Amino acid sequence: MKDIETRDDVFLLVSEFYKKVRKDEVLGPFFNRVITDWEAHIERLTTFWESSLFMTKKLEKRYLGNPLEVHIKVDKENHHAITQEHFGLWMNLWFATIDKLFKGEYAENAKNRARKMGTFMYINIFQARQD
Repeated sequence: MKDIETRDDVFLLVSEFYKKVRKDEVLGPFFNRVITDWEAHIERLTTFWESSLFMTKKLEKRYLGNPLEVHIKVDKENHHAITQEHFGLWMNLWFATIDKLFKGEYAENAKNRARKMGTFMYINIFQARQD
């Protein structure tokens, strides 16, 4: 197996991951209700992960959005339906997808960044409910 090396690799990872998410019994209904344009979502998330993984490389596209703000808004619009279970399932599917497709430093970094991001999102989404 090879490591994650290019935008095409990131696109493959994100695409295969969201195929699993969409079919998942818990995550699928939630994501399929919230995301109306999957093609645009996959492209946006490919740019996000490419920017996150290849921070020192010169990239054609860079992610400039605010994922926390988006997730807080989605949580609020869905009556605070995001739970710890969603984060755990998301993480398990992300890791399984990486392990199926890639092996190496960038693959491990994708796992570590997902762990940190999941913890950050989880804490801040629940903190935002208090505000």
